[in-house]
Amino acid sequence: MPQSEDMTPAHLTGRMLIAMPGMGDPRFEQGLVFLCDHSDEGAMGLIVNKSSEELDMPALLSQLSIEPVEDLSKRAVHFGGPVEVGRGFVLHSPDYASLVTTLEVLPDIHMTATLDILEDLGKGEGPSQWMMALGYAGWGPGQLESELTQNAWLVCDASADLLFRVPNPKKWEAALESIGVSSLLLSSEGGRA
Repeated sequence: MPQSEDMTPAHLTGRMLIAMPGMGDPRFEQGLVFLCDHSDEGAMGLIVNKSSEELDMPALLSQLSIEPVEDLSKRAVHFGGPVEVGRGFVLHSPDYASLVTTLEVLPDIHMTATLDILEDLGKGEGPSQWMMALGYAGWGPGQLESELTQNAWLVCDASADLLFRVPNPKKWEAALESIGVSSLLLSSEGGRA
């Protein structure tokens, strides 16, 4: 099981956290978090399977005075996490790079958090695959490691398919299936061998 793998900080950047039942924080219930960074200073990730109930892409772009050339009404704005909920992040395919800054998290998953990617998406010149998130999930030094030992999360590999192609309501289950776990067999009670 992935929990027994080496959990040194660098090994979790680019991986996904699968929220276990009974976590106690409704914001993360059945949540799937893509870890964009994990180091000795802490961790930062984006919840990738929860859409914002208040905002969609057309409304977000309108607030930024960006007039999209394509219909983006079916594109969700995700609730990326409870920290800095007004700050935006775009996870995307590697066929786009911001002139300001783009972070390569994995070879096939990059992240851009500057306004130019939204302007380019509005012009139809952005990446071929992408998802927008407002806010992020953050952990202080040692906090995520502690939550892992308390069985709050399972860890799985991230994939562009899971991020960009699986519908939000199916992502949590798909992530569990990727490590051979059935949601029907999950318990919030952890054991120690």
